[in-house]
Amino acid sequence: MAAVRELDYRPNTLAKGLKIARSGIVGLIVPDIVNPFFPEIIRGAELAARPAGYTLLCCNVVEDPAREEEVLETLLNRRVDGVIICSARMSDKRLFDTVKRCKAAVLINRSAPKSIAGTIEVDYRRGMIAAVDHLVRNDRRHIAYAGGHATSRGDQQRRQGILEALDGHGLELVLDVPCSPDIQGGVAGATAFLDSGRQIDAIICYNDLIAIGLLGVLKERSIAIPHDIAVIGCDDILAASLVNPPLSTLRVAKEDLGAAAMRMLIDRIDQRHIQQGIVIEPELVLRASTEGP
Repeated sequence: MAAVRELDYRPNTLAKGLKIARSGIVGLIVPDIVNPFFPEIIRGAELAARPAGYTLLCCNVVEDPAREEEVLETLLNRRVDGVIICSARMSDKRLFDTVKRCKAAVLINRSAPKSIAGTIEVDYRRGMIAAVDHLVRNDRRHIAYAGGHATSRGDQQRRQGILEALDGHGLELVLDVPCSPDIQGGVAGATAFLDSGRQIDAIICYNDLIAIGLLGVLKERSIAIPHDIAVIGCDDILAASLVNPPLSTLRVAKEDLGAAAMRMLIDRIDQRHIQQGIVIEPELVLRASTEGP
């Protein structure tokens, strides 16, 4: 031990990994680390990984499917023990062809055959049905949608729920504007809605960042919220309750989501496929952006 201290010796984890065929590292890929939705998932995953002896390697792919594929290849080359992919942007074929080469994998907000990956999905369709039903109960009949990227499976599910709920009430979607999933996207979306000349009394947003950007433009144009236009976001990030007016939104327990994904991944690494798929239903949280003061 004196020699260890004198030489500042550190065990060679690479050599140990070759011996036991484990690296002790798992990868976690997120579309955009700046979006407050994903750091909470990372926190939950890290809290579950450490007690199990795993180090988490986080990768940001800035909403780029090509970079997502490149990062996955890098993690494979690094011989990670498993990967968690949040809201994958790649096509099913490209994603599945790459993921099936991983030792173990879990997808968040994306479905996959159980032989390829475990899955944890948020039921955005059902959440959006609840959001539309609430708006219609409050006499909103001219509803628009500020959507996300076309490559987002979550966006497709949100839109499906909105259209299904509107159809059930004998209504149609007034306007559907794709936005980048950030505050700037909300600013651009709000401008498109207001310049369209359409009658709109409620806007549902792909996420809270879009909704926050949209709220700013509506207030700048002296549009009363929710009297003139009600606004609903999605994800319930911290800022959603701090803006003025506080934002109605769909709440997802993001830290719990990350922890559940990591536990599922560890089970798959250890070849204990106890839980192949989990579906989480978001909670509709009502605040002043739809309810009034």
